[in-house]
Amino acid sequence: MPDSKPVIAYLFTTFPKSTETFLQREIIAMRAHGVSMRLYSLWGGGGSFRGLPVARFNKWRLLTLLWMIPYESWRRPEVLKQVLRGLFTRRPPSWLNFWENMLGAGFACLFAREFRNNPPSLIHATWGGAPATAAWLLWRLDGHRFSAAAHAYDIYEHGGDWWLRDKLEHAAFIHTSTDMGCRALIERGLPADRIFCIRRGLDRLPALKSLRASRVPLHLLCVARLVEKKGLDHQLRIYAALQAAGVEFAAHIVGDGPLRPDLEKLAGHLGVAARVSFTGHLPQHEVWSQLEWADVLLHTGVIAPSGDRDGLPNVIPEAMSLGTLVITSPVAATTEAITDMVTGLVAPATSPDAWVVGLRRLSHDDALAEKLRAAAHRWVEENFDAHKNAERLLRQFERTVAQT
Repeated sequence: MPDSKPVIAYLFTTFPKSTETFLQREIIAMRAHGVSMRLYSLWGGGGSFRGLPVARFNKWRLLTLLWMIPYESWRRPEVLKQVLRGLFTRRPPSWLNFWENMLGAGFACLFAREFRNNPPSLIHATWGGAPATAAWLLWRLDGHRFSAAAHAYDIYEHGGDWWLRDKLEHAAFIHTSTDMGCRALIERGLPADRIFCIRRGLDRLPALKSLRASRVPLHLLCVARLVEKKGLDHQLRIYAALQAAGVEFAAHIVGDGPLRPDLEKLAGHLGVAARVSFTGHLPQHEVWSQLEWADVLLHTGVIAPSGDRDGLPNVIPEAMSLGTLVITSPVAATTEAITDMVTGLVAPATSPDAWVVGLRRLSHDDALAEKLRAAAHRWVEENFDAHKNAERLLRQFERTVAQT
């Protein structure tokens, strides 16, 4: 193991991004461990983060591809042939994924000289889309070793990223944050001994709040992007069932997205608009204030028509850490943290009556609520410490660099 910490070139799609606080926490924890990092944001972002410069990919530089592609193709003609063969022999799952991969390819071509002149110890792609494409092509062009992360969106959206297996089979190791992700990658033929489940985490564990003595009305919270995989139409029907059952409640839905107009209209149609508040996007400190207010966090995730689904949304362990009770659908990796009647409650999103039973019980059963809160807090302590998990990821970085 080398005495000095490696220099890691982190590639992000967008960094810093307000909805991806888990990546910010990872960088904070890595910095606390003394890791030397170079941060690159491929789409937007940039500037600085906690005093670290974030190099932003200026899209005007794509114009220089007119001469950089011929130059890099002359240096590595076999790479151009492989890319062109892929372009003409496979169909991208979506136009968005096509352009994500093209963005990564453009970044690699334009930054190849910078990486060649000042090579990092390792390149780490934080997503399996554009960042992994960039890392893979930088490896193909100049032999830079790279690792890559692959999460739910990379694996499942429209069947997964266009070039996912091609890229990941050459990674020194693959980082995913759920056991579900590990299984899915192994099923795709990627080597199990190079796939590591290293969860995200909190940079500090908050104090456990007190259980509200009277949870009437019940304070309900959802924190989610307003997209299909969050199953928010089902959640609104759960609220309607609660109202019909005479359960007093107030609900806040925090987040924004393309489905907001349809969801607000549905809330009116179901007669729950007066009880359900759509707050829009809130900064992280206000999300924590919402978690303080809430008695229960609801997650009604489903598998979207595109195949996309959640992994383990970070808001679930965030709520668990604070003592906010959680009830979730069993879709995706949420049950890696929420075990029914142990750390929370689990019910199908399409069964409103089951949610009514569970929520009614949480509103008055103090003994059960305290038992769930204590077990949930322990799970977070054991599994969701950003510094411990960053140390695990750092050990993989160091092992990879040592093998170079």
